[in-house]
Amino acid sequence: MPLLIFDLDGTLIDSSRDLVISTNAMLRHLGRPEVDEKTVNSYVGDGAPKLVRRALGDEANDAEFDAAYAFFIRYYRAHSLENTNLYPGIREALDELRGPENVLAVLTNKPVKISCDILAGLKLANYFFRVYGGDSFPSKKPDPVGIETLLREANVPRESAVMIGDSSVDISTAKNAGVRALGVSWGLKPDSLNDPPADLIIHESRQLVESLRVVRQ
Repeated sequence: MPLLIFDLDGTLIDSSRDLVISTNAMLRHLGRPEVDEKTVNSYVGDGAPKLVRRALGDEANDAEFDAAYAFFIRYYRAHSLENTNLYPGIREALDELRGPENVLAVLTNKPVKISCDILAGLKLANYFFRVYGGDSFPSKKPDPVGIETLLREANVPRESAVMIGDSSVDISTAKNAGVRALGVSWGLKPDSLNDPPADLIIHESRQLVESLRVVRQ
């Protein structure tokens, strides 16, 4: 059975607005100026701690970071579903992919509790046999530990696994684990999908099912 491993933000869900609102709420809480949506999007992909660090800048000390991170997680957990939705066509694609012929999983750098809450809120929790987040392992993507764990737990050979994501972090994770990589260009960082290059890049969710058949060949 193929193992299909999905990134979350920028791949399955459009969470940009809630991340921007939460980041700026954190900055206001600290008396700092807000940042625009494009800037926040550029901070996303390496986990919540990196997002907070980037928003604060290099001058923030450890105590300020700790306070900012605690506020961000608390605020985002409370507001993570206010503006977050599935990308168009994703539910239909997952409906077609789920079933005994495929094993579906989520591997994200977002904290796992928030990730599971979002998937539950969007009525997707039962689609995936595992959901792993940025705090599930000692290191985050692009470290291959998440994919390696999923391969063992699903009892799937490496050549039958595909990582699907919207950024170079996801593609690098796949390369580091020795599995195929499918890039999606509708996410937050489409310009990064060629560094390193994905095995295939698609531009519309309706291409997802067929492209997974192609990339596994």
